[in-house]
Amino acid sequence: MSSSDLLLSLSQKALHLLQEDADKIEKLIEVQMENLATRKCPLYEEVLDTQMYGLSREIDFAIRAELITEIAGKQIMMKLERNLAQLYEALNKKE
Repeated sequence: MSSSDLLLSLSQKALHLLQEDADKIEKLIEVQMENLATRKCPLYEEVLDTQMYGLSREIDFAIRAELITEIAGKQIMMKLERNLAQLYEALNKKE
């Protein structure tokens, strides 16, 4: 395996792992959206915020290690941030 093949394999693996983590956060957002009938839960919001921060640090590391592009990292975060904003907007409408 050449070094360029190895780098491509590592890049694909890093992107896959980051996407798995993003999918877990997406699932948390979906569960909360499905349960909008319940009151706003500060603890749940704290968990989401912590997960988002952790993922942003993972993405930053992968970008700095040149495992993924900055564009790929931003796309992952932007999608989650949009969904999180929709959740918070829906929660604020319930109040």
